[in-house]
Amino acid sequence: MAKKERFEELSIRVLELIGGKENISHFGHCMTRLRFSLKDTSIVDLKEIQKVNGVIGAQWSNDQLQIIIGQAVGDAYKLICSKADIAAEKAVDENLDKARKFSFGAILDGISGSLMPLIPALIGAGMLKVIIILGELIGFLTPEMPTHAVLAFAADAGFYFLPVFLGATAANKFKTNMGLGMLLGAILIHPSMIANVTNGVGMSIFGIPVYAASYASTIFPVIMAVFVMAYVEKFFRKISPDSVKAIVVPLGTILVMLPLTLCLIGPAGAFIGTYLASGIMWLYHTTGFFGVALLAAIYPLLVITGMHGALVPYMFQSFASFAYEPIVCVAGVLSNINQGAASAAVALKCKGKKTKSTAASSAITAVIGGVTEPAMFGINLRLKKPLYAAMIGNFFGAAFAGLMKVYAYAFAGSAGIFGVAGFIGPTEMNVIYMGISVLIGFVVTFITTLFIYKGEEL
Repeated sequence: MAKKERFEELSIRVLELIGGKENISHFGHCMTRLRFSLKDTSIVDLKEIQKVNGVIGAQWSNDQLQIIIGQAVGDAYKLICSKADIAAEKAVDENLDKARKFSFGAILDGISGSLMPLIPALIGAGMLKVIIILGELIGFLTPEMPTHAVLAFAADAGFYFLPVFLGATAANKFKTNMGLGMLLGAILIHPSMIANVTNGVGMSIFGIPVYAASYASTIFPVIMAVFVMAYVEKFFRKISPDSVKAIVVPLGTILVMLPLTLCLIGPAGAFIGTYLASGIMWLYHTTGFFGVALLAAIYPLLVITGMHGALVPYMFQSFASFAYEPIVCVAGVLSNINQGAASAAVALKCKGKKTKSTAASSAITAVIGGVTEPAMFGINLRLKKPLYAAMIGNFFGAAFAGLMKVYAYAFAGSAGIFGVAGFIGPTEMNVIYMGISVLIGFVVTFITTLFIYKGEEL
């Protein structure tokens, strides 16, 4: 079936059930979900949306309607944009900023909306690091080889230039000029800036001291700066005469943002990023294996509510600051595989052909592809007991990983079985221990599901 035909009915029905394109304030998507910000949420028929062919699930999260499609979400998104006659990733309501409430959910939405478009780049950079580590372990790559050097700086570039990348994606998220956003990011990591910080050379602008901080690989400073820049640019656009707007708006915006970013926003963002990563690391070292196991156990609940996105900034900051991550990646990989394990047990025990077929295909998708929405929302959450079994399996698998000090050294993207590749590190035992953790989680989940699930059908 062609992609257009596959989502033809879905695109028409979803638009009808959310109140039409006139009710959309903003429309975007992440890896697996369509995300709608709507003017009037009361007219949305959530139950009917869940029944639409091609929709795995639908829920509200922080006043945002999330419709779960799976990995083909991009195709559904483009078709809905075409049907609604709106540009991709553009707000269709100029008063969106006024309508949105400032809340914790809005903050998370701003951060995740800036980070999500960069995930393919970070996966690519992370897996290059895995190739380098594998090459060194096997012996076909050594630090003296030119290929090693090129692969190394190519992998580092993905994280080092994060402020520039985020300048673009944050500008898109906050509806401001992308070029100016990238310029702010580039200013933060300019060689002269870095050299002055490294050598302890004092800096100031308009007589205001510039705080000496290194912003390479940081996340929060540029996102916060671009958020403020959106309002500064809007101000200059409003007051500038049309005849000189092309010059006044970018110049005025940068002149205002330079002291704000270098003297106030940048240092504050660096402080938040550094202490967020350090704080979670302190919690990890304090609670040990139990902290890892507890996070893994509740991870499915975080995914269901959409709160797992709050962990993404920490995860990337940890890779940038410490070159490894010991908690979230472990929980994510185990949780996804165990959703598949629970669905596989349902497929084995259930007598109904439809439930058996759906559970079997969902299990394969979760374990191999790392896409858990069909298993989680289509099978385990609806039957409840398989979800509980997966949480138990997560706990025991992650407890072993925590005891063995398993670290992720790269963001592999897929949190299915291929996500284990991200745990290839300086020691061979790290990935072996992760493999054992996966096996423990899978077996515990599978057996527990068989024990507590009585064969109910959907």
